[in-house]
Amino acid sequence: MFTKIAQYERNLPDVQDKLTRGAVGIGGAGGLGSNIAVMLARSGVGKLLIVDYDKVEPGNLNRQHYSHSHIGQYKTDALKAQLTQINPHIEVRTLTEIITADNAASIFAGYGIVCEALDAPECKAALVNALLQSGEHRVIAASGMYGVGDANQIKTARKLANLYVCGDSEPSQHGAVGFMAPRVTICAGHQANMALRLLLGEERI
Repeated sequence: MFTKIAQYERNLPDVQDKLTRGAVGIGGAGGLGSNIAVMLARSGVGKLLIVDYDKVEPGNLNRQHYSHSHIGQYKTDALKAQLTQINPHIEVRTLTEIITADNAASIFAGYGIVCEALDAPECKAALVNALLQSGEHRVIAASGMYGVGDANQIKTARKLANLYVCGDSEPSQHGAVGFMAPRVTICAGHQANMALRLLLGEERI
């Protein structure tokens, strides 16, 4: 019989207690956000908020955590359905709307850790700046994960007291290849791992 204990038996009890009490917001549910959410759900984070306005398209399937059955659905709906199948013990909230500089802080109120997983540079900047100015959030952003370049170039760096950036440590020379699942997922893994570290009190990198 499936139990909560069985799903988390690989985690140490004190670790799981911290994760169960944890809350993480994710801005964007594409290649980064969908994979971040799945990793955090599998790890046992107790509460997730996922915000995105877009629908699943065929061109998303090469790197995002969706399948053909999800095409045409809002990403928030499709992702929530997957997460509750993976881990029925967590609380998943979703908002299907556009994140702006004006609403970012209110959307993520109560979520002290937020993963930035948006596409457009101006949207990334608006979310990060709004949350840092609020003084209530630690932000894990992403930058640059194109192509099939050396995966070891994708790293996590602490840029400001409350800002961590995951992505290429050097400009990729393989950007013309486009977005490929491995490097996008590796970057999402860096973001998810940093969120777990923050929830467990490991703030230095």
